[in-house]
Amino acid sequence: MKIFARISWAYATFIIFTAMALMIAIFKLVPKPKAQKIASRFIQLFTFWSYEKVGKEDPQAQMFLINHQSDLDIALMELLSPRDLAWVAKKELFDIPFFGLTLRLPEDIPIERESKSSLVKLLKASKDRLDKGRVITIFPEGTRTTAGKMLKFKPGAKIVADKYALRVQPVVFIATSSCYNIKKYYYRPKKIKAIFLDSFVADKNDPEWLNDLRTKMQKVYDDELANNTGNR
Repeated sequence: MKIFARISWAYATFIIFTAMALMIAIFKLVPKPKAQKIASRFIQLFTFWSYEKVGKEDPQAQMFLINHQSDLDIALMELLSPRDLAWVAKKELFDIPFFGLTLRLPEDIPIERESKSSLVKLLKASKDRLDKGRVITIFPEGTRTTAGKMLKFKPGAKIVADKYALRVQPVVFIATSSCYNIKKYYYRPKKIKAIFLDSFVADKNDPEWLNDLRTKMQKVYDDELANNTGNR
């Protein structure tokens, strides 16, 4: 079974890289954001996973906050939302040959975690993407975690949301790492559940709303796993 999982992982990884090449090739040939949607659909179709959407996307949402477990999370969110998503990711990823181009072409937003000027750049870039009608999309944990417990949310999302009084919609992905896990070289096709929670307008006078949101999202995640063992 372990060997089969490794072979499946290698195949899924090949499909993901092929989809990235496809996205780069067609990006300037199709209207925005079709290239990202087509590449994500390519991944989903050729790696044989499906998804279930619970709740409704708020068409007025200006920021999505999502827990992060798997490299499939980006493709899943691109499939769930028809809107033009502006992903926020660490700057080092933008500098990686080939991979970085999939971030630079759609003008996703780089963030330098150790830079004092990073916050100013993040706010400026976020304003630019919002003015273009895009949705700021962030994994607030800052990295993948597969332990089932969400990491403390980093403050960048709150700073941006508070600054522009954004309408924020949290989205909980359930156990996506049990489908594709790059650290364990593991892949298993399955149905992935995504739960859209109610949106809200960020209140800069509430210093705890991001921490409270993490607690709320973790409870939704835990309850879902407790009540539906098939999601594990």
